[in-house]
Amino acid sequence: MDFLGHIKKHFGTGNYEGDQFGGASGGDGSGLPDGSPTNFMFATGIECSYPTINGGKTRRDQLRECGHYDRYKEDIGLVKELGLKVLRYGLPYHNIHLGPGKFDWEFADLAMAEIRRQGITPILDLMHFGVPDWVGNYQNPELPVLFAEYCAAVAERYPWVRYYTPVNEIYVTARHSAKDGLWNEQLRDDRSFVTALKHTVAASIMGTQQLAKRRNDLIIIQSESAEYIHEVRAVPSAEIRLHNELRFLSLDLLYAHAPIADVTLYLLDNGMTRDEYNWFMAGQPPGYQVMGNDYYGRNEQIKLPDGKLFSSMDVLGWYQITKEYYNRYKKPVMHTETNVFEADDAPMWLWKQWINVMQMRRDGTPVLGFTWYSLIDQIDWDTGLAEENNRVNACGLYDLDRKPRPVAEAYKMLLKEFGQITIVPYGQMLEITDRPARIKVDA
Repeated sequence: MDFLGHIKKHFGTGNYEGDQFGGASGGDGSGLPDGSPTNFMFATGIECSYPTINGGKTRRDQLRECGHYDRYKEDIGLVKELGLKVLRYGLPYHNIHLGPGKFDWEFADLAMAEIRRQGITPILDLMHFGVPDWVGNYQNPELPVLFAEYCAAVAERYPWVRYYTPVNEIYVTARHSAKDGLWNEQLRDDRSFVTALKHTVAASIMGTQQLAKRRNDLIIIQSESAEYIHEVRAVPSAEIRLHNELRFLSLDLLYAHAPIADVTLYLLDNGMTRDEYNWFMAGQPPGYQVMGNDYYGRNEQIKLPDGKLFSSMDVLGWYQITKEYYNRYKKPVMHTETNVFEADDAPMWLWKQWINVMQMRRDGTPVLGFTWYSLIDQIDWDTGLAEENNRVNACGLYDLDRKPRPVAEAYKMLLKEFGQITIVPYGQMLEITDRPARIKVDA
């Protein structure tokens, strides 16, 4: 009798006792997320942008425009219905922080209580493209101090929250406000851009300090746009070379990563002092830091030899571009935003993004989560909120009537297939600790 015969005689022909604990009949990672600390974080988000336009006269509030203030219970219920355990959620900073030491928590308390009741883990987004009217705009040098007060108040109000995005898309915030002239101060020059950028990064750092003081095991998921311009020229222009370096600038300052010489000179030429630069380079913010990369096909552009610029729809894709960011900062990664505006194309875009995530995981890069952004359709994002057209962008898992779009079913299918995978293979051994963040080393 051969060895297999002896095994069959003593133990049978498979389904051996004990195999359910990670052996041949162990779990394959399928099934809806069960809330385990090692679960890969599948998420959605509720669009909450609130920049001003028209010289500060008009407030674009997507929570209002998309009906969330009136339907927050229904929206949070949809997250639960999908089988998701994680929600990127932005409190309306402009409505809560009424002045120094003054806060209105009425809506925030209702929404946060419902999120907690439904057993959903929020990634709390504290500044999303705008500031309260009384703060002014991103040229205000008091912003880091004023925002730090707000962060402290939020952490004290909701001590059960652990995950935060202090400032959403810092680079986009500064660029659209002070370089592209779309929002808030609506300026169009390099000096104003550098001013907005340094104030916003400093606000994120000081806000994180206040959060960590009150929640020393906090996890910061920094959501930043992953971008690139492909210039189709034999000799790339200095302008585009600089643009492709400036996209790193917010994270360079946030993570104390020295920019290349050309970018450092650009900063110093446009108003950053040596003392300010040294302050940013002194060290990283506290807490466990995760680098979230937002990727839309329109993030990649092609510039032709005649100067025309076109959206290119994933020439490199999230994987290749995020790999650049990962190699630069060596931070755990999360895919923090994606969508397309065409509802019929959305399911395939979802699968393409997921394949990018899977490839990143196979390469050994720690990817903590994936987010379809957003839960419901948005308004006027085809013009970057710069025009009041009241045009619905069909990019949500649900439309504005809260009816599912095809991508909702695709996301449910993805969750059923992969919902219980761990952040890294055998990640059960590496549960997210509740100990305070302490050690930061590159070794």
